[in-house]
Amino acid sequence: MIEIAILSGKGGTGKSSLSAALATLAAKIVAADCDVDAANLHLVLNPKDYREEVYVSGQKAVIDPDRCTNCGICLSYCRFEAISNKGGIHRIIETACDGCQLCDRVCPENAIHMVSHDKSRWFVGDIANGKMIHARLAPGEDNSGKLVNIVRDQARETAFEIQSDIILIDGPPGIGCPVISSLTGVDKVLLVAEPSLSGVHDLKRIVELTQHFRVQTYVVINKYDLNDALSDAIVNWCRSVQIPVIGQLPFDRAVVDAMVNCESVTNWAPDSTISNAIKRIWNKLLQHEQAKSF
Repeated sequence: MIEIAILSGKGGTGKSSLSAALATLAAKIVAADCDVDAANLHLVLNPKDYREEVYVSGQKAVIDPDRCTNCGICLSYCRFEAISNKGGIHRIIETACDGCQLCDRVCPENAIHMVSHDKSRWFVGDIANGKMIHARLAPGEDNSGKLVNIVRDQARETAFEIQSDIILIDGPPGIGCPVISSLTGVDKVLLVAEPSLSGVHDLKRIVELTQHFRVQTYVVINKYDLNDALSDAIVNWCRSVQIPVIGQLPFDRAVVDAMVNCESVTNWAPDSTISNAIKRIWNKLLQHEQAKSF
């Protein structure tokens, strides 16, 4: 079993569009959307027969005003400045509360209790050529890195159940905690870059991250023909740091039409120029894996 993560240093590079296209090319695959803050891969892969599970992202303290005597003990113990005292009345500042439960334990009147954040969900569904796992982090809830780990663990379990050799991970943009959770322990990473100044800058940032974790890294330049000079600069820089550029995808209206119709471009226009280029990228990824096994 191999795990391949599709990442980008910034949003809007076409990472999820490429992930959806690659996911349709394998005979049997487990697709995992680890962009839990803004998951959208399911809109294209359209999974069926959902299994839905609750994700508890944490807890917040709540003060019962009928029991609280405003003694101030909780305020003196809280190190997150999450309790206010206005007009002699104590209140929890939700955005500052870390859910540590200390105020609950020290309150002599048992006026404080913890409320779980349980609005987030993770899902498993059937797709045409395998299974898909994705999640939805509810607004205001946290621990997105932990939720990514749950998605990945479930992807491995599902891959074992259906005897799939490939887990394809559509990761979040950027270089933060959810990206690190998506990246850790994978066999290889495919970075999607765009020929823009911000695209070049953020590609270099995420390459630092993949090199830190010593993950085999490949690059694809999306919409390369919108700026030939910057595309060439990306190729030259990747060559200087010994990262293979295994594909350059042109700007193609077929991608837009496919997204509007909630399809991957490889399904919507299988014989198009860009679909053929994506197939070559997929073959190169698998060939590199086979070569490494020898």
